Amino acid sequence: MLSTAALLANDAPAQLLPARELMAFTLASHILLVPFGVALPFITLLMHHRALRRNNPVALTLARRWSAVMAVQFAIGIVTGTVLSFEFGLLWPGMMGRWGDVFGLGFGVEAWAFFLEAVLIAIYLYGWRRLKPWTHFWLAVPLPLAALMGAFGIIAANSWMNTPQGFSLDAQGKPVHVDVRQAVFTPIFGPEYWHFVVAMLLTAGYVVAGVYAVGWLRGRRDRYHRLGFTVPFTVAAILTPVQFMLGDSAARAVFHKQPIKFAAMEIVWKTDTHVPEYMFGRLHPDGTISGGLKIPQLDSVLAGFSTKTKVTGLSSVAASDRPTATQATIAHWAFDIMVTIGSALILLALWYAWSWWRHRDNPGSRWFYRCAAIAGIACLVTVECGWITTEVGRQPWIVYHHMRVSEAVTSTGAGALWAMFGIVMAVYVAVFGAFLAVVLKMRTRWRIADEGSAAVHAELPPEADTPYGPRSEPEPSAAGAPPAGGSDHTPGGAS
Repeated sequence: MLSTAALLANDAPAQLLPARELMAFTLASHILLVPFGVALPFITLLMHHRALRRNNPVALTLARRWSAVMAVQFAIGIVTGTVLSFEFGLLWPGMMGRWGDVFGLGFGVEAWAFFLEAVLIAIYLYGWRRLKPWTHFWLAVPLPLAALMGAFGIIAANSWMNTPQGFSLDAQGKPVHVDVRQAVFTPIFGPEYWHFVVAMLLTAGYVVAGVYAVGWLRGRRDRYHRLGFTVPFTVAAILTPVQFMLGDSAARAVFHKQPIKFAAMEIVWKTDTHVPEYMFGRLHPDGTISGGLKIPQLDSVLAGFSTKTKVTGLSSVAASDRPTATQATIAHWAFDIMVTIGSALILLALWYAWSWWRHRDNPGSRWFYRCAAIAGIACLVTVECGWITTEVGRQPWIVYHHMRVSEAVTSTGAGALWAMFGIVMAVYVAVFGAFLAVVLKMRTRWRIADEGSAAVHAELPPEADTPYGPRSEPEPSAAGAPPAGGSDHTPGGAS
């Protein structure tokens, strides 16, 4: 997986490369939606609660509009997530056939969470004008919990692939005596799960806030844009230092449980103490490193809080049991990009905190809002880098130390897989294009409604009305019949 630039062995099956590329593309595409599926329900309900507690119509409008975006994103996630589910069985039948009974519970949990989330989103959208305010809110409270349950299932499956346990092997090497609890709660599950969940909340917060930061830069300084920026950005800013500590904990868990992956992440060639840290740089097949910034002894300090900490090197295992030099460099760069962006976000969060401490207000600098607008995109980059680090660093194993990727791949011909790859790319371009078009259409509709265009008010239901306020009565037409697009619409016509 995710081995776009990896060097394949000469005896690798011909279908391995297209299978990897197809899985990499679909996973990299789907994961861009995951932060919104996991975290946007929480941020939306946070705004919804603020609206009800403070009787704030602006917050209510924001919550309603975010719920519409949440529904569209969920619909797109259905497509990309379903494709991924099929690909596990179609592209990697060796793994699913042999190990599915051991770690398959995670996929089952994710499926149940998916259906529950679909039902809860439907209830939430339906309830905007049909339920009492607090009843509507409390019925939606399980929605973020369902999203967290879905993340639980996926991370349980992935953490098992990284640190497999909860089974014994019979004489034929097949897993028997499965212990479901151990298979789910593997040694690396906790650090990976919480690191992932906080990353999703942080990313969604910065992305949503970035939309309103752009509006601020374009001169929209009203209460709507201020509140739309402040709530999600505050969530993200609070979680940024927490995420930095969780990331450090996750990296240290990798050091203890997957030492060869850690060696790839830090491009450590020989097992030794007083190991230097390289920021970026390139590892060569002979173990030399070119480029990058070398910081003496820092890698040992980061791994075990002492310069005497021994760090396992890639050369400690056979070449067939470790990532190639190219794969190690990919994992290393992905890890360093993630850490660099995380460090920059801490500075941005401190800037925000300083302004609130000194002035009880958002920073007024345009540079702050420029950085805030970029932060969302940067977070999406870190999400991609996190999965690249996880998957490429585990190579050549699909199940760590138990099954290689080449042993799990399908027997379907390479030509058919390349054709499938082309079809999936075309479908994804169309799907993401439709998603962008719908979101932009909603944005335009909301902006026009906020500007109070008379022409729009004549054609559309009144977006400016709060969901729980009285509906505007349509003016009767000359014939005594209500005009087209009367008041019996979902809130704002967007949900």
